[in-house]
Amino acid sequence: MQHWARRLEQEIDGVMRIFGGVQQLREIYKDNRNLFEVQENEPQKLVEKVAGDIESLLDRKVQALKRLADAAENFQKAHRWQDNIKEEDILYYDAKADAELDDPESEDVERGSKVSTLRLDFVEDSNFKNKVNYSYTAVQIPTDIYKGSTVILNELNWTEALENVFIENRRQDPTLLWQVFGSATGVTRYYPATPWRAPKKIDLYDVRRRPWYIQGASSPKDMVIIVDVSGSVSGLTLKLMKTSVCEMLDTLSDDDYVNVASFNEKAQPVSCFTHLVQANVRNKKVFKEAVQGMVAKGTTGYKAGFEYAFDQLQNSNITRANCNKVIMMFTDGGEDRVQDVFEKYNWPNRTVRVFTFSVGQHNYDVTPLQWMACANKGYYFEIPSIGAIRINTQEYLDVLGRPMVLAGKEAKQVQWTNVYEDALGLGLVVTGTLPVFNLTQDGPGEKKNQLILGVMGIDVALNDIKRLTPNYTLGANGYVFAIDLNGYVLLHPNLKPQTTNFREPVTLDFLDAELEDENKEEIRRSMIDGNKGHKQIRTLVKSLDERYVDEVVRNYTWVPIRSTNYSLGLVLPPYSTFYLQANLSDQILQVKYFEFLLPSSFESEGHVFIAPREYCKDLNASDNNTEFLKNFIELMEKVTPDSKQCNNFLLHNLILDTGITQQLVERVWRDQDLNTYSLLAVFAATDGGITRVFPNKAAEDWTENPEPFNASFYRRSLDNHGYVFKPPHQDALLRPLELENDTVGILVSTAVELSLGGRTLRPAVVGVKLDLEAWAEKFKVLASNRTHQDQPQKCGPSSHCEMDCEVNNEDLLCVLIDDGGFLVLSNQNHQWDQVGRFFSEVDANLMLALYNNSFYTRKESYDYQAACAPQPPGNLGAAPRGVFVPTIADFLNLAWWTSAAAWSLFQQLLYGLIYHSWFQADPAEAEGSPEARESSCVMKQTQYYFGSVNASYNAIIDCGNCSRLFHAQRLTNTNLLFVVAEKPLCSQCEAGRLLQKETHSDGPEQCELVQRPRYRRGPHICFDYNATEDTSDCGRGASFPPSLGVLVSLQLLLLLGLPPRPQPQVHAHASRRV
Repeated sequence: MQHWARRLEQEIDGVMRIFGGVQQLREIYKDNRNLFEVQENEPQKLVEKVAGDIESLLDRKVQALKRLADAAENFQKAHRWQDNIKEEDILYYDAKADAELDDPESEDVERGSKVSTLRLDFVEDSNFKNKVNYSYTAVQIPTDIYKGSTVILNELNWTEALENVFIENRRQDPTLLWQVFGSATGVTRYYPATPWRAPKKIDLYDVRRRPWYIQGASSPKDMVIIVDVSGSVSGLTLKLMKTSVCEMLDTLSDDDYVNVASFNEKAQPVSCFTHLVQANVRNKKVFKEAVQGMVAKGTTGYKAGFEYAFDQLQNSNITRANCNKVIMMFTDGGEDRVQDVFEKYNWPNRTVRVFTFSVGQHNYDVTPLQWMACANKGYYFEIPSIGAIRINTQEYLDVLGRPMVLAGKEAKQVQWTNVYEDALGLGLVVTGTLPVFNLTQDGPGEKKNQLILGVMGIDVALNDIKRLTPNYTLGANGYVFAIDLNGYVLLHPNLKPQTTNFREPVTLDFLDAELEDENKEEIRRSMIDGNKGHKQIRTLVKSLDERYVDEVVRNYTWVPIRSTNYSLGLVLPPYSTFYLQANLSDQILQVKYFEFLLPSSFESEGHVFIAPREYCKDLNASDNNTEFLKNFIELMEKVTPDSKQCNNFLLHNLILDTGITQQLVERVWRDQDLNTYSLLAVFAATDGGITRVFPNKAAEDWTENPEPFNASFYRRSLDNHGYVFKPPHQDALLRPLELENDTVGILVSTAVELSLGGRTLRPAVVGVKLDLEAWAEKFKVLASNRTHQDQPQKCGPSSHCEMDCEVNNEDLLCVLIDDGGFLVLSNQNHQWDQVGRFFSEVDANLMLALYNNSFYTRKESYDYQAACAPQPPGNLGAAPRGVFVPTIADFLNLAWWTSAAAWSLFQQLLYGLIYHSWFQADPAEAEGSPEARESSCVMKQTQYYFGSVNASYNAIIDCGNCSRLFHAQRLTNTNLLFVVAEKPLCSQCEAGRLLQKETHSDGPEQCELVQRPRYRRGPHICFDYNATEDTSDCGRGASFPPSLGVLVSLQLLLLLGLPPRPQPQVHAHASRRV
């Protein structure tokens, strides 16, 4: 077998030396040494420059934010409250007006709204990816808030003055994107004006639930939610509580920590989490699922619930927010005030705020619940029906914002958010936030107002930050990344969410964006701590197509981005320390090389694909490379490579590489007969963006990415020494390859390494495309006991000659498998159409043996950015989701009609008439997601790579009654494993099967992960206490007993289908009227 292996190695090396042209390309580069310079990437200088540029970009937004916040506070302070203000008195552009007018069932059409809505003209703006009007602001008001209420009209009145400040900000900084004021009343005023992106169903957007607003409105929280599940809490009330808890969880960000428990006589956590955990997306999902399993039974025991909550908050042996401490209690009512518990745990300092929620319709005395909240610096809320849940589960933020307001200027600090999806179509953004405070006083000498007016925000698109990073000088495998205090990536080439949820930020941890190891954990910790650093590590990286894993060397360099919570990192392979910069000052040479880009030259010089890069501002992009090349040529006929509107570095390198690869055709390829060695094509790809495929006809079957930096073969060739084989990609679920002559090929590529004056770099990759069928036949001959001229001689167990892979193919299986475990070649004709498949799908028993004998190592990881088809709904009934449906017996029972359940149901049904799609709205659709076909999910990925065994190896596969001998050997200077094995003789050998295909997963067990949380740091400021805080405003609810007369009237309205005019939402904070 070793003899066969040497023959295979020699054949591969011979073909690559003759046709690959590695040595000849080196000589061409040296011959053209006067046409380029070798530049150095200095990591420390690079990363500091980029960090400084990002800091400057964000600082300009900070100045605009401060101007807006100061102006807003002054405008509101000067505003005179109007009790008698009317809708027709206010003129503004309602961002949802056009959509509502087009919808005959919208609330304003039904109400006959009197609001004077401006009708604006819009122009397309590529920066906003939207139609905008720069002369006006737009206003968005949540669907469940009445536009005509006095509070809202006054808010619209004073915020109108912000329009001029928005416009002046843009005059000073034309790069500004959305400028937004999110009011604590729910009103959003943003600039420039653009129509609201109306969802297919109900619009549930409320600025107070956006990640940026929550982060700006209060300091981090440690929250314990306790839910009364005693026997009196049943049916609709329990469902309201479950929904309320889920909505409450949505008000928490990754800076917060939370736990949820249920209680009756005893308290217990609803999930597997036994202590406070970070309120990240995955943990909140666990809570939401667990809450649905709560069952009502037993008697109410407030003492058990509160003692559990205080114990949770006093646990100092865990990671937590260490700022606001909050207990949220949901109950249907009770008599016990548990004063002894508060005296023991919370008085006299009252460091824990208690918020109480009376849920459902009932006639209980709510005084004890009010007292608990008022005695512990909290607030009391009532949630009688589903319509009150959203507003009353977010109002607590105003109370937590009091210390921030009272802190004044000290609290006026800009914070930058996690990455999230912009609601108006900008894509992924980060937002700078600044709280806006109420500066009014109730009277001369009165206490300072302690209400937060809202949050000012300015968006920065991630693409604008990316433009500040070096694009193509870092090589195909170099990149810049940035993380925040949670370790979440702000920039990273692997940050590619397939779907985005408007309600949640995009939180991809650095250790999930890359393959985690101890070195990267150290780097992440150092970056979070705001340190500078540099480290060279040996680590694993996934290939671009996520089929392979390579062990590589990388240099990490990092610095903090001053005045932000971000840290910037630079990753460079050693071979990317230097790069080429073309210097084509000779215009005659420019023209000569440019002519080799013209399609008229392709027949003789081979087909050229050019990377779709931003060579010039006026260059029209296209996904079709032929069309893109046409656009490029047309533009180059109008401008020169030295034009100011073009990227001279990219253009000069592109034209230089066009000439250099043409010289490779001239010196090597044109005079060779590819058919002699059964080659379909030869090719060269370069850092400059050229991929030249010879002959021209081979381009018809060329499927690799025209951007070399995005081509898997290119990036893997740079990271691996020797020849890298890449069989055609085959999915196990798809039909086998359709083998036709000159169509199916196997890529073999290798990097071209230059050494110029002691500086080493890899500016290009060359290779060949093997004809699969011809090389499968050649493989059998090379792994046989004859030369090309000899006639095959069949050997058997009784003969004196050795068996081989050609004549004994009925007894022997001979295969070449690549380093990812994919079949490359086989001596079995029936396996040729399985080339490219994971070998376990071809011979599960043999692949398992190779793995068990350390020829392969497995790497498992999770993709948290995948998109999956939505799961079909489990309940296909017609009843609205989550709503109590009375029986016929209930309808016939007069007592039922006067019950709290009937009253609550009527409120929901009326709500549903006005917003008829409320109950059916899928969260993703309701929040405005353009497509409901896919949803975010977790996929488990498994890759295999070569293990520790390098030498030749024999082993026996024991199958019980029979056994199977195999021999395996690595082919030097390639990524191939040569395996010769006896064919399986008995079915018992088909026991185990290794899986490589990506599979749907719930991810790692969250209950275990929270026991070893990843390192993070919260914001460096905390406002949870102020001695001057007035806690007297703590909620004064009043029950609303149903009357038979009102119920009958409501029933008539239901029958007639005429919904009543909604009354202004009664906010707990009446003191907003100032």
